[in-house]
Amino acid sequence: MKQKILKTVTRNEAIVTYIILVLCILISLKNPAFLDASTGISLSRAMLVTLIFALCEMVTIVSGGIDVSFPAVASLALYATSMLAVTLEINNVFLLFLVAGTIGLACGIINGLLIVKCKIYPLIATLGMSSVINGGTLAFIGTRELSSLPAGMDKLSRTFLFTYVNKQGISYSMTIFILVPIILSILVFLILRYTVLGRGIYAVGGDENAARIAGFNVSWIKYCVYGFSGLFAGIGGFIYVILMRQANPQVLMGEEMMVIAAVVIGGTKITGGYGTVIGTILGVGLIALVENNLIMLGVPSHFQTFMVGLIIVLGTSITALREKYGSKAVRRQKNHEDLD
Repeated sequence: MKQKILKTVTRNEAIVTYIILVLCILISLKNPAFLDASTGISLSRAMLVTLIFALCEMVTIVSGGIDVSFPAVASLALYATSMLAVTLEINNVFLLFLVAGTIGLACGIINGLLIVKCKIYPLIATLGMSSVINGGTLAFIGTRELSSLPAGMDKLSRTFLFTYVNKQGISYSMTIFILVPIILSILVFLILRYTVLGRGIYAVGGDENAARIAGFNVSWIKYCVYGFSGLFAGIGGFIYVILMRQANPQVLMGEEMMVIAAVVIGGTKITGGYGTVIGTILGVGLIALVENNLIMLGVPSHFQTFMVGLIIVLGTSITALREKYGSKAVRRQKNHEDLD
């Protein structure tokens, strides 16, 4: 019983939760306004698109792969879809989401083809795709920023679940798009926990050859993983355009390292085979908290990048050390049981 409790309180998710709580206490002591509901709304908005990307990246890493092309895929989807909407004066937002998702899905399947059929290592395949997509977007679609978007997109950007007014009379609105990462989190959890595909993703990430021997269709699983990543990269990119009310083909480039860091900080094994939805949410939350609120502790804005990097290094190091010494402890316990 004692070992079970100790294991629970020292899990990676618990450690990240402790760090978040300590940061929240420190920030609230420095600035009591941090405890206002407006902070939660602002943080949720800051996490929204990043969490969509992180959930997809978590699934990819759990499967034993990695996808660094999602910012380029999202940028292509958001810019091409916005350009199409402006040029053809399309106000049907559902149709535009379908277009963005289809673009993302197509890119994801191409990633899958490169990895499955051409046997290219996932990092190299997705890095190459990122360069091709980013360069192709700038060369063949356009480079100018689009700010005059169709009325349908503008209207949706002003659709809120609720509005909160603080003591100073400043209003904070919760966008309806917060439902997307919530629904996606539930969907990913259910797939990984209760479906054959989910078990296959964990199995392939743990040991691809063993998964193949066990009867899992490894190629099909990889197509599903990268197709899923591309699909929601496209959708996440288009949500970003609606929230920002402008389309820039370069705006999301460089997000991959921060997203991957959040996933790994949340406890996902970078080598594959393990990862949780709640850990990913906590990892994204920690990064968002540091990026958006360290200034309240008097940390200069240029120093915040250093702090984010430090948390990334510490978080990933703790995960690696826990895995290393945890596996040693398991082996010692097993040897002890064998001797008994």
